[in-house]
Amino acid sequence: MPFFSSTRERRLWAWTLLVVAAIYATLGLATSLAGLLRDTGVLTPLFVLAMLLIGVAVVSRGLTWRPGGLEIAVVLGVAAVYGLVFVRMALETERSHLIEYGVVALLIYEALTERASQGRRVPLPAVLAFLAAVVVGAVDEGIQAWLPVRVFDPLDILFNALAAFMAVAGSVALAWARRRTWRSRRRPSDQ
Repeated sequence: MPFFSSTRERRLWAWTLLVVAAIYATLGLATSLAGLLRDTGVLTPLFVLAMLLIGVAVVSRGLTWRPGGLEIAVVLGVAAVYGLVFVRMALETERSHLIEYGVVALLIYEALTERASQGRRVPLPAVLAFLAAVVVGAVDEGIQAWLPVRVFDPLDILFNALAAFMAVAGSVALAWARRRTWRSRRRPSDQ
Protein backbone atom coordinates (compact mmCIF):
# COMPACT_ATOMS: atom_id res chain seq x y z
CA MET A 1 0.00 0.00 0.00
CA PRO A 2 1.50 3.38 -0.98
CA PHE A 3 2.19 5.89 1.77
CA PHE A 4 0.07 8.65 0.23
CA SER A 5 -3.59 7.91 -0.38
CA SER A 6 -3.80 10.06 -3.53
CA THR A 7 -1.86 12.38 -5.78
CA ARG A 8 -3.67 15.32 -4.17
CA GLU A 9 -2.53 14.27 -0.70
CA ARG A 10 1.07 13.93 -1.92
CA ARG A 11 0.89 17.43 -3.47
CA LEU A 12 -0.57 18.92 -0.27
CA TRP A 13 2.24 17.42 1.84
CA ALA A 14 4.80 18.68 -0.68
CA TRP A 15 3.35 22.20 -0.45
CA THR A 16 3.35 21.94 3.34
CA LEU A 17 7.01 20.96 3.33
CA LEU A 18 7.82 23.78 0.92
CA VAL A 19 6.05 26.41 3.07
CA VAL A 20 7.67 25.15 6.30
CA ALA A 21 11.08 25.10 4.60
CA ALA A 22 10.54 28.68 3.40
CA ILE A 23 9.58 29.80 6.91
CA TYR A 24 12.62 28.13 8.46
CA ALA A 25 14.98 29.25 5.68
CA THR A 26 14.10 32.91 6.16
CA LEU A 27 14.57 32.94 9.92
CA GLY A 28 17.98 34.60 9.66
CA LEU A 29 16.76 37.11 7.10
CA ALA A 30 13.35 37.93 8.52
CA THR A 31 14.43 40.69 10.89
CA SER A 32 16.54 42.57 8.34
CA LEU A 33 13.96 42.02 5.59
CA ALA A 34 11.12 43.25 7.82
CA GLY A 35 13.22 46.27 8.80
CA LEU A 36 13.96 47.08 5.18
CA LEU A 37 10.30 46.75 4.20
CA ARG A 38 9.20 48.80 7.23
CA ASP A 39 11.77 51.54 6.49
CA THR A 40 10.60 51.80 2.90
CA GLY A 41 6.98 51.92 4.05
CA VAL A 42 5.81 48.83 2.19
CA LEU A 43 5.54 46.25 4.99
CA THR A 44 1.95 47.03 5.95
CA PRO A 45 0.75 47.45 2.34
CA LEU A 46 2.38 44.11 1.43
CA PHE A 47 0.66 42.42 4.34
CA VAL A 48 -2.69 43.94 3.39
CA LEU A 49 -2.10 42.83 -0.21
CA ALA A 50 -1.35 39.28 0.98
CA MET A 51 -4.55 39.23 3.05
CA LEU A 52 -6.53 40.57 0.06
CA LEU A 53 -5.06 37.88 -2.20
CA ILE A 54 -6.11 35.25 0.31
CA GLY A 55 -9.58 36.80 0.39
CA VAL A 56 -9.75 36.82 -3.42
CA ALA A 57 -8.71 33.15 -3.47
CA VAL A 58 -11.45 32.29 -0.98
CA VAL A 59 -14.08 34.27 -2.88
CA SER A 60 -13.05 32.89 -6.28
CA ARG A 61 -13.15 29.37 -4.85
CA GLY A 62 -16.60 30.18 -3.49
CA LEU A 63 -17.79 31.20 -6.94
CA THR A 64 -17.34 27.63 -8.18
CA TRP A 65 -20.53 26.70 -6.32
CA ARG A 66 -23.66 28.54 -5.28
CA PRO A 67 -23.04 29.40 -1.64
CA GLY A 68 -26.03 29.46 0.64
CA GLY A 69 -26.83 32.09 3.22
CA LEU A 70 -25.23 30.07 5.99
CA GLU A 71 -21.97 29.73 4.04
CA ILE A 72 -21.89 33.45 3.33
CA ALA A 73 -22.54 34.18 7.01
CA VAL A 74 -19.68 31.89 8.06
CA VAL A 75 -17.28 33.50 5.55
CA LEU A 76 -18.25 36.98 6.77
CA GLY A 77 -17.84 35.85 10.39
CA VAL A 78 -14.40 34.39 9.72
CA ALA A 79 -13.39 37.56 7.84
CA ALA A 80 -14.60 39.69 10.76
CA VAL A 81 -12.56 37.64 13.25
CA TYR A 82 -9.45 37.93 11.08
CA GLY A 83 -10.05 41.67 10.75
CA LEU A 84 -10.37 42.12 14.50
CA VAL A 85 -7.24 40.09 15.22
CA PHE A 86 -5.38 41.98 12.49
CA VAL A 87 -6.32 45.34 14.02
CA ARG A 88 -5.46 44.19 17.56
CA MET A 89 -1.99 42.95 16.63
CA ALA A 90 0.27 45.96 16.96
CA LEU A 91 3.36 44.79 15.10
CA GLU A 92 3.50 43.77 11.45
CA THR A 93 5.77 40.87 12.37
CA GLU A 94 3.05 39.52 14.66
CA ARG A 95 0.57 39.80 11.80
CA SER A 96 2.77 37.66 9.59
CA HIS A 97 1.99 34.73 11.90
CA LEU A 98 -1.62 34.88 10.67
CA ILE A 99 -0.50 34.12 7.14
CA GLU A 100 2.44 31.79 7.80
CA TYR A 101 0.86 29.45 10.30
CA GLY A 102 -2.63 29.81 8.89
CA VAL A 103 -1.32 28.47 5.58
CA VAL A 104 0.67 25.69 7.28
CA ALA A 105 -2.35 24.60 9.33
CA LEU A 106 -4.68 24.66 6.30
CA LEU A 107 -2.30 22.65 4.15
CA ILE A 108 -1.93 20.02 6.88
CA TYR A 109 -5.69 19.96 7.46
CA GLU A 110 -6.43 19.56 3.75
CA ALA A 111 -3.84 16.76 3.47
CA LEU A 112 -5.35 14.94 6.44
CA THR A 113 -8.94 15.34 5.24
CA GLU A 114 -7.90 14.13 1.78
CA ARG A 115 -6.29 11.09 3.40
CA ALA A 116 -9.47 10.42 5.40
CA SER A 117 -11.66 10.85 2.30
CA GLN A 118 -9.61 8.11 0.61
CA GLY A 119 -10.52 5.64 3.35
CA ARG A 120 -7.42 5.94 5.51
CA ARG A 121 -7.83 6.22 9.27
CA VAL A 122 -7.25 9.81 10.42
CA PRO A 123 -8.71 10.51 13.85
CA LEU A 124 -9.76 14.13 14.34
CA PRO A 125 -8.01 15.73 11.34
CA ALA A 126 -8.74 19.27 12.58
CA VAL A 127 -7.15 18.62 15.97
CA LEU A 128 -4.16 16.84 14.40
CA ALA A 129 -3.66 19.71 11.93
CA PHE A 130 -3.79 22.27 14.72
CA LEU A 131 -1.33 20.33 16.88
CA ALA A 132 1.05 19.73 13.97
CA ALA A 133 1.05 23.43 13.07
CA VAL A 134 1.71 24.32 16.73
CA VAL A 135 4.68 21.92 16.76
CA VAL A 136 6.04 23.49 13.54
CA GLY A 137 5.68 26.93 15.17
CA ALA A 138 7.37 25.78 18.38
CA VAL A 139 10.29 24.37 16.37
CA ASP A 140 10.45 27.74 14.56
CA GLU A 141 10.84 29.50 17.90
CA GLY A 142 13.33 26.88 19.12
CA ILE A 143 15.52 27.51 16.09
CA GLN A 144 15.36 31.24 16.80
CA ALA A 145 16.79 30.65 20.27
CA TRP A 146 20.04 29.58 18.57
CA LEU A 147 20.23 32.41 16.03
CA PRO A 148 22.17 35.51 17.11
CA VAL A 149 19.84 37.88 15.22
CA ARG A 150 16.62 36.35 16.58
CA VAL A 151 15.00 35.89 19.98
CA PHE A 152 13.03 32.99 21.39
CA ASP A 153 9.61 34.38 22.29
CA PRO A 154 6.96 32.13 23.86
CA LEU A 155 4.36 34.72 22.85
CA ASP A 156 5.16 33.95 19.20
CA ILE A 157 4.29 30.30 19.85
CA LEU A 158 0.94 31.57 21.08
CA PHE A 159 0.50 33.70 17.92
CA ASN A 160 1.38 30.67 15.78
CA ALA A 161 -1.17 28.57 17.67
CA LEU A 162 -3.81 31.30 17.33
CA ALA A 163 -3.19 31.53 13.58
CA ALA A 164 -3.42 27.74 13.21
CA PHE A 165 -6.60 27.59 15.29
CA MET A 166 -8.27 30.40 13.38
CA ALA A 167 -7.45 28.84 10.01
CA VAL A 168 -8.56 25.32 10.91
CA ALA A 169 -11.66 26.49 12.81
CA GLY A 170 -12.66 28.71 9.89
CA SER A 171 -12.21 25.84 7.46
CA VAL A 172 -14.19 23.44 9.66
CA ALA A 173 -16.97 26.00 10.08
CA LEU A 174 -17.15 26.59 6.34
CA ALA A 175 -17.23 22.85 5.61
CA TRP A 176 -20.03 22.44 8.16
CA ALA A 177 -22.03 25.28 6.56
CA ARG A 178 -21.41 23.80 3.10
CA ARG A 179 -22.70 20.37 4.22
CA ARG A 180 -25.81 21.94 5.77
CA THR A 181 -26.50 23.93 2.61
CA TRP A 182 -25.95 20.87 0.42
CA ARG A 183 -28.27 18.73 2.56
CA SER A 184 -31.01 21.35 2.55
CA ARG A 185 -30.84 21.58 -1.26
CA ARG A 186 -31.06 17.80 -1.64
CA ARG A 187 -33.89 17.36 0.87
CA PRO A 188 -37.33 17.41 -0.74
CA SER A 189 -39.53 20.24 0.43
CA ASP A 190 -41.89 19.33 3.24
CA GLN A 191 -44.50 21.72 1.92
